[in-house]
Amino acid sequence: MVMTAKERLLAAEEAVRQLKGALDGVGVVFPSLGAEQVSAAGTYGLPLVDLGRCNLDTALRLAAVLHERARA
Repeated sequence: MVMTAKERLLAAEEAVRQLKGALDGVGVVFPSLGAEQVSAAGTYGLPLVDLGRCNLDTALRLAAVLHERARA
């Protein structure tokens, strides 16, 4: 089944919601997390999620959470 541009954008936005919820749950906030609308409008591959930029504290917090999870 080929997805329409609207369906692709909705799928990307849902992925962003899920990722934001998971990150919030471990205390990590990406201020500019969002669906990359241009990639959702195309027909090639999956749409992209733009993680954006984050400050040093956020990067270190994310690294710590990933290291904790890797050891679990």
